[in-house]
Amino acid sequence: MAMRTIVAVPARLESSRLPRKVLADIGGKPMLQRVLEACRQAESPAAVVLCTDSEELLEAAKRWGCQALLTSPACSSGSDRLASVVEPLVALGGGAAAETLVVNVQGDQPFLDPAVIDAMTAEFGRRTPLPEVLTPIYRMGADKVHNPNVVKTLVSSDGRALYFSRSAIPHVRGVDPEHWHAHVPFWGHVGIYGYRGDVLARWPQLPASPLEDSEKLEQLRLLESGIGIGTFPVAEESLSVDTAEQLEQARAIAAGLEG
Repeated sequence: MAMRTIVAVPARLESSRLPRKVLADIGGKPMLQRVLEACRQAESPAAVVLCTDSEELLEAAKRWGCQALLTSPACSSGSDRLASVVEPLVALGGGAAAETLVVNVQGDQPFLDPAVIDAMTAEFGRRTPLPEVLTPIYRMGADKVHNPNVVKTLVSSDGRALYFSRSAIPHVRGVDPEHWHAHVPFWGHVGIYGYRGDVLARWPQLPASPLEDSEKLEQLRLLESGIGIGTFPVAEESLSVDTAEQLEQARAIAAGLEG
């Protein structure tokens, strides 16, 4: 089956930990502009679309030459935001929902590698049956294992995501936590999801997830509802800016790239 890929970037201004972060300046450009430009460098998408409840962001997207859709401010997560406009997103692909790959790229990844989007499309195309949801993971270094701002993925032997957590998983019994990384591989989660369009359309009907509420990780709603999430490895993480410290890290990276 020939899949059509649509990249959808959910974004809002009122993020709880770092308000207006998507418009924060990083190396002379707003963070969100960097994300959208990186997405447009990927070869596989038929379209890149900003999905936002903010008129200010809608106007900014137009200035940057990017398509945008206005969503409700009541959306509880990025996936919920995309699900609310799944019909126009699928229409941009020109096919049926089950034949459309909607790639959810978070608006706070200013150094996203466009090749990850193309790798997502390729992974969908080579798997039979078509996955419900895919997400990239990376081998985590020891310095990130116990950082609650870095999301960990517990992966089965066949590559299915078993769980996502802000805590270090698995727990290595009888070993000092500083040395856990030497005993088992720890996988980090890159904040990108590839949804089959018909699966994304089911999001509003999924029951509330206590795990999602506890960890503040939207993908746990899928697992708790019995929707499988496949994984594929990528070489490295893509920095997600959730805190003031990470924003300064992003600015330092941008300064280094330009220097």
